[in-house]
Amino acid sequence: MLGVVMDSRKVERRPTPIYGFGVFAIEDIEPGEVIGEFLAEIRWSENAASLPVDDFFSGRHAIQFRKHWWRDGRVDGIARYIAHSCNPNCGIVDLFKVVSMKRIKAGEEVTWDYAMTEEEHPPFECKCGSSNCRGVVCGFRPMTLEQKEDFVSRCGGMISDWLLTEYNL
Repeated sequence: MLGVVMDSRKVERRPTPIYGFGVFAIEDIEPGEVIGEFLAEIRWSENAASLPVDDFFSGRHAIQFRKHWWRDGRVDGIARYIAHSCNPNCGIVDLFKVVSMKRIKAGEEVTWDYAMTEEEHPPFECKCGSSNCRGVVCGFRPMTLEQKEDFVSRCGGMISDWLLTEYNL
């Protein structure tokens, strides 16, 4: 058994005109509430670009939780549909839980910054539209030291411990 899906009843998956599906609050969410969890297959890979895609692992919806280790989001779970934002309202705790960092109002999109867990992500254009948008989603390692320090000051408690240790932050 891969675990029980622990999705919040305060969110729903919806299509978006920008990037497929997103997750939106249908009720107000308070800071510290669990939104969902990554609870599917665990795989080892040299890097994110070479993650497998098969009947049991999507690759593109996986979360990195250690160097070379990823865990996928369940097909029936909400976590795999939460979009990236350079100004996220959620973060990751206890390796796999997506938790709200601030109040999220009903109707607002639920987001997290993929650099909170991903050392290096195959780069793609960021469409978050936030004032501090980095322009490209590519993970933690490619950030400048200044960007990393700013990121840690804003999101420190929600960044994977393994990344903070790996980069001495």
